[in-house]
Amino acid sequence: MGLLFRSLAMLYFVICFSRLPDVSAQSSRGSARGLDVLLQDYAYRAFVHPKTGVIFDGSVPSNLTGIQIAAMRLRSGSLYRKGFDMYKEFEIPEGVTESPYVERLVLVYQNLGNWSMVYYPLPGYSYLAPVLGLLAYDAGNLSAKNLPELDIRASGDPITIEFQDVKPAPAGTMAKCVSFDSDGSVNFSNVESGNICSTVQQGHFSIAVESTAPSPAPVSPSPTPSIPSGKQKKKSNTKVWIIVGSVVGGLALLALLSFLVLWAKKYRERKNLQRMEKAADVGEALQMTSVGDAKAPAATFTRTQPTIETEYVP
Repeated sequence: MGLLFRSLAMLYFVICFSRLPDVSAQSSRGSARGLDVLLQDYAYRAFVHPKTGVIFDGSVPSNLTGIQIAAMRLRSGSLYRKGFDMYKEFEIPEGVTESPYVERLVLVYQNLGNWSMVYYPLPGYSYLAPVLGLLAYDAGNLSAKNLPELDIRASGDPITIEFQDVKPAPAGTMAKCVSFDSDGSVNFSNVESGNICSTVQQGHFSIAVESTAPSPAPVSPSPTPSIPSGKQKKKSNTKVWIIVGSVVGGLALLALLSFLVLWAKKYRERKNLQRMEKAADVGEALQMTSVGDAKAPAATFTRTQPTIETEYVP
């Protein structure tokens, strides 16, 4: 039973380790969502004397120095009819709706600066601009924390983001707009003239370019896979490795478990045989005597000496 328990425990650990890539991705998304919750709280603190349609810059904790935040309260009807011209880098057109509907909403602005790669890692790419965020929350209680996000959508023209601090793209590469949805999915699109990207919903946005590396010296083909160029390819590779690792680990441990069961069975049989041999050795050995042409066991003495009838005297 102990051997079986240890084998099952080993199988559990192999399955857990085979899922490490997926766990790592989920951990990164969880950290980004936790940052959104924290920045919503600090952005709302900027509303000391709140006024509708006015941008209030907020401050962040000292351990997040480099991140910029702002908050702006708007009426839902006014946002839909007029939009808002240049909320930081965001130009919000008319026709934007929110779900669920609220009478007033707060648009929280984020500029992650040098924290962009920490909270939104993008393997195989380099950022040319900081990650910018635009998230919407209910403005019914400006002291509330951990509020759920509202889903804002542009029903007409898209929301545009005009990036200001953009590094030049390396020669031979093409800059791409990158957006991160709330579910962690990554989308790429073309950069418009003037370092402008567009979106129809809230989220986090930046401009990135594929990482370049010096060409290696000619060598024989290597089985090392190249860096994935898109989200679907990365997901496919991750799933393949998870399946392969689980199957190989399961088969290996199944073989190990079978070996342990057979070994335990052989061990018990040897122990039983040794006990039987020991019990046989403990018994009293009988001497052998010849009876004609055959041999038979004979006792060394008898318990009662025989008496001859003729020797009996009354």
